Amino acid sequence: MPLSPAASKHEPSDQQQQQEEVQQCATNGNQGDSDSSKEDIIYDTIRATAEKPPTSPMEKPLANAVIIRIGIPDLQQTKCLKFNTEARIWSSKQQILCTLNQSLKDVLNYGLFQPAYNGKAGKFLDEERLLKDYPLPTITPVPYLEANLKKFMEYVQQKNIDKVSKFLEKGLDPNFHDPDTGECPLTMAAQLEGCVDLIKVLKSGSAHLDFRTRDGMTALHKAVRAKNHTALITLLDLGASPDYKDSRGLSPLYHSSMVGGDPYCCELLLHDHAIVGCVDENGWQEIHQACRHGHVQHLEHLLFYGADLSAQNASGNTALHVCALYNQDSCARVLLFRGARKDIKNYNSQTAFQVAIIAGNFDLAEIIKNHKETDVGSKLNYLYA
Repeated sequence: MPLSPAASKHEPSDQQQQQEEVQQCATNGNQGDSDSSKEDIIYDTIRATAEKPPTSPMEKPLANAVIIRIGIPDLQQTKCLKFNTEARIWSSKQQILCTLNQSLKDVLNYGLFQPAYNGKAGKFLDEERLLKDYPLPTITPVPYLEANLKKFMEYVQQKNIDKVSKFLEKGLDPNFHDPDTGECPLTMAAQLEGCVDLIKVLKSGSAHLDFRTRDGMTALHKAVRAKNHTALITLLDLGASPDYKDSRGLSPLYHSSMVGGDPYCCELLLHDHAIVGCVDENGWQEIHQACRHGHVQHLEHLLFYGADLSAQNASGNTALHVCALYNQDSCARVLLFRGARKDIKNYNSQTAFQVAIIAGNFDLAEIIKNHKETDVGSKLNYLYA
């Protein structure tokens, strides 16, 4: 029973006064009441109104009864309850709330959600309508209004393809966040070894390739950060874009330059036309990150695919400045050989040589100082280096 985006927007006309009482208790109350005491008032009001005798024959609780299993992910609870199909959704929701042994925050904004099945999209149930207006899935003896998402995530982690497939065939929408980890099924699968078939099953079950975790990363980001080139190949073959951005606006290629690992991941993204030159909030590009962490082969790939040797970050530092600061002599040699200018000054008017001296990296400072323009390799040498 997740939060409904419009649960309190429309209330049934014959329950108007009842709802106003609940809302008044929830929002006005005594000014000195704590949040927990206000929640108690809301639940007391709901219980009191739910226990009132039915106001019309249409709402007799035993008429046209049906047993429905209700999942409440926020409380990690599942309940089987008997409902009157002639009652309104609002009354059914109250009936559920009365059975809870724990309080839900913002309780009035929770609604009944019917998951996708038989090709129909999932949806929140309109509280003004009757329960019988919504046909229940008949795929199990006890129909679900909320799937057991936690169990599904366990099957994904176990790479239990048969169980995952059965859930998907029953209409489960795999585009959701695990309440504990914030992962979604596809991003979790992308971090597992031997995940090719699992990823394909999720994709065929309507998993969106660009569906992001709670922290904003796609499956492609997760595969790169897990250094899982098998998952990366699979996702790219299925049509995932190498240029999807995370919540910071960073691409998978940028993350590959940071985490390093198998340089084949970096090469795969570039070969799939990943755009070079993604910039973070501090002006750092992929080339800066590769030099910061000493990822020489990643740097070679980036340069071959057009990374800007003279790109400056928010401090005016080029990749050569970054090498000088972090004493990455191997990356510095590559940059110099590929034609990096050593006369560029950062916004403190310092060259890379001066930064190396200030940082105490005297051997690297000597390498930069002694490098000559005649030492720069040709394009042909670069291709076969």
